[in-house]
Amino acid sequence: MQLHKRFTTEQVKAILNGYQQGNLTVAESLALLEVKPATFFLLTKKYRENPESFSIAYKRQSPKKVSSRTEKMIKQAILDDKQLIQNPKIPVWTYNYSAIKDRLREEGVCVSVPTIIDRAKQYGCYQPRRPHKHHDREVITTAVGALIQHDASHHLWSPFAGEKWVLITSIDDFSRYILYANFVKTESTWAHIVASRELMLSFGVPLSYYVDSLRVFRFVSSGESFCVEQHLKTDEVNPQWKQCVQTAGSKVIYALSPQAKGKVERPYRWMQDRIVRTCALERLSHIEEARQVLRYEVNRYNHHQVHSTTQQIPRIRFMNAIKTGQSLLRPFAIPKPYTHLDDVFCLREKRQTNSYRKIFLWNQEIPVPKVDPFENVNVHIIPYTKAQNIGIRIWHANNLVLTTTYPNSAFPKLQF
Repeated sequence: MQLHKRFTTEQVKAILNGYQQGNLTVAESLALLEVKPATFFLLTKKYRENPESFSIAYKRQSPKKVSSRTEKMIKQAILDDKQLIQNPKIPVWTYNYSAIKDRLREEGVCVSVPTIIDRAKQYGCYQPRRPHKHHDREVITTAVGALIQHDASHHLWSPFAGEKWVLITSIDDFSRYILYANFVKTESTWAHIVASRELMLSFGVPLSYYVDSLRVFRFVSSGESFCVEQHLKTDEVNPQWKQCVQTAGSKVIYALSPQAKGKVERPYRWMQDRIVRTCALERLSHIEEARQVLRYEVNRYNHHQVHSTTQQIPRIRFMNAIKTGQSLLRPFAIPKPYTHLDDVFCLREKRQTNSYRKIFLWNQEIPVPKVDPFENVNVHIIPYTKAQNIGIRIWHANNLVLTTTYPNSAFPKLQF
């Protein structure tokens, strides 16, 4: 029987007062009230806060009735979601009632997910959940920065864009905090280098990166055969991105299967569902508009979403680890003998000067007067996309011997 049916408020107050004065023990108070310890301490806390207004009277509250205006907005939101699912051009196949709830809340309508599901059943827009095994992924790292999962997703993010974009994302394994996310029109080595540069300058240098075996990240030999002889084995050549990461002080770990990268794939699916819906409903067609949606969804994920594995908000878990020293992120510092950030995050080529102290870089003749003939030099190439030009920094014997800039037209066959 409920407490308010067995005792009056004054009787409960007398027992709580006796406990507070030390006349009754916890066991005696529990025996008198016949409640569980959690309920007893909750009553005690409520009584201590304001003994005069303390009451155990039970007030039944009937649920608020949904207004006709709210009903119309719920129905319209559900039908809009139905149109997205029925459109073959849009990669959305299931209803997302939580997304409908968030979208209505932005319009000033606060309703619960069960209410939306109830209306969806009425309108024939309900899909029961498929039975699935709960994921058994767990956090295997012990600190932030120990492992950064880095990946890219090539997808039609907006049905009105007319082209696919690439989402490049880096997520911390320990906190599940998305450290970097951005749309690019085409996936390239330079785009991944920029992503790593922005992450390291903003948060620090992680202990390791976790990536797949895409050719941007890893050189994989196809294997020898009777027809083709392989002179280089797997990992005997470091791709440009890997050279940048290792120069900055981090190492690279490769995933051997797509399932091994589930921790970054799940946020991809979550953001894909939200971003595609928003872009479709708002009829967005430009990549800059989609980037605004991406920033909003990343902020929601990082600062408001409770992660299903950690049971914490990623930002809070990340900052708590930083405060307690549970971090393997190191402040970025330019390694010697380099003198500039562009010497770390760049594309690298090796050339040899000819008898006239010149090198050829993709048919472009570059004089290097400070280097003797037939000497090897390291060429650092930095594409400045906003300025539409290319920076060249040439090193010889750990010394910077030439710095110059060329327009993009000087290298017409080069794509970044």
